[in-house]
Amino acid sequence: MGRLDGKIALVTGGARGIGRAVVEKFVAEGASVVFVDRDDDAGHTVARAIGPSAVFRHADIVVEAEVQQVVEAVVRDRGTLDILVNNAGVNAYFDATDMTEAQWDQVFAVDLKGAWLCAKHALRAMKRAGRGSIVNIASIHATLTMAGMFPYAAAKSGLVGLTRSLSLDYAPLGIRVNAVLPGWTRTRLVEEWFAMQPDPAAAEEHVLAVHPLRRIATAGEIANLVAFVASDEASAITGASLPIDCGLGIQFAT
Repeated sequence: MGRLDGKIALVTGGARGIGRAVVEKFVAEGASVVFVDRDDDAGHTVARAIGPSAVFRHADIVVEAEVQQVVEAVVRDRGTLDILVNNAGVNAYFDATDMTEAQWDQVFAVDLKGAWLCAKHALRAMKRAGRGSIVNIASIHATLTMAGMFPYAAAKSGLVGLTRSLSLDYAPLGIRVNAVLPGWTRTRLVEEWFAMQPDPAAAEEHVLAVHPLRRIATAGEIANLVAFVASDEASAITGASLPIDCGLGIQFAT
């Protein structure tokens, strides 16, 4: 028996990284998963690798018509929608004086607007069912950050604020909304960042050394927390922002 047996889940950005790990974990826990991404080749590859319990659909989460179409298709085909995981997002590293308005709009469209659009349409189905769980993948940059992360920290802070507001508004209807805040995670983007440094090995050694656990998380470990938070085992948790960062944040706790 899996903790998500019989659940219908929608995961955004599910073709790679944390999103793919969430899709794999949810299927392993008994869920039927529809996942969306803009990368069709990667999406179909993941679906074939996982099997019939994971269905890929192309969608751009910043386009409301595409979001609405996917959510309505899930509800029509599966009868309901129990879980939404807002994972899709982009990293952003800009100087505030050089960043263009178009670049700002694009970052916030993906990292914040897209999560709202998906929640907007998922919540309609969840309201009818009188239950539901939304998990927003934010970042520890929502609560602490470092130089050079503008405006990523601002966007992820907004996602945590969105989580709080939705959790408060929809708790009386039996719908829970939480945020998971990953720190450094062993994904393709992080590996690429290490590779871009003048001395990749030294850069990685420094990053690992500042973590109390002396390592960074894996995508699978993030997925484990997401599965728990999404499940009925976490039925008393809503409005929470849960860090998963190998202890990095405790060094700066206030």
